[in-house]
Amino acid sequence: MIDPLLLTTARVATFKGTLGLTNATGFFFERDRRLFLVTSRHVMFDEPTAHFPDRLEIELHIDPDNMVRSTGFSIPLYRDCKAIWRQGADAAGKIDVAMIEIDYAALPQPAVYRAFTPQHLLDSAAHVEIGGSLLVIGFPLGFHDTLHHMPVARRAGLASSFGLRFQGNGYFLTDARTHRGTSGAPVVLRATEHDPAQGDLPWILLGVHSSRVDVMRDLKLDEALGLNCAWYADILMTLTQR
Repeated sequence: MIDPLLLTTARVATFKGTLGLTNATGFFFERDRRLFLVTSRHVMFDEPTAHFPDRLEIELHIDPDNMVRSTGFSIPLYRDCKAIWRQGADAAGKIDVAMIEIDYAALPQPAVYRAFTPQHLLDSAAHVEIGGSLLVIGFPLGFHDTLHHMPVARRAGLASSFGLRFQGNGYFLTDARTHRGTSGAPVVLRATEHDPAQGDLPWILLGVHSSRVDVMRDLKLDEALGLNCAWYADILMTLTQR
């Protein structure tokens, strides 16, 4: 018995040609019969660290009866020297979310995965309680079930007012223990009522985990804050417009 939530998320490896660069997390989002892989923008392109991969590779399950079987699936980031991935921006600047469309016809058959849809986004009138229990599904430091190729779930709490742009930026804060490799992970909340349109995923997609948040501190006396920024998931509706 596999929890379908774990099948929404894939381990992402970045490459420059044949040279492996970094590991991260991505998840599937589907809209209007189009499939996308979502991750952090800095996974695909990051000027401060001179990180400029030209392709991603994700791990896909290929047998619904045997989760041990998987294959690597390569996704080019450029065509004719032009980026084919999408990124967002708002009044505060760039948003650390990016996505790239996946060609259904190119997927191995069968490909075993689950995808979030617009029905998994939070209704604008809904309220998320401060301190509410969330999950972050990903691959911290690349750690995962290497036999069955499954991510792990970390518990998180909502650490800032949901719906309020923290310090004017398009993200909210979570209180969770996270590591490198979790960038691009979905941040989800258990649905209180199951909408049939959500299929076998009774979860609300709240955000996309980006990075840890810290302050200037005495490294000997003060621990890290343990806070993280997650960009609001409604940016996906903008990025998936035709």
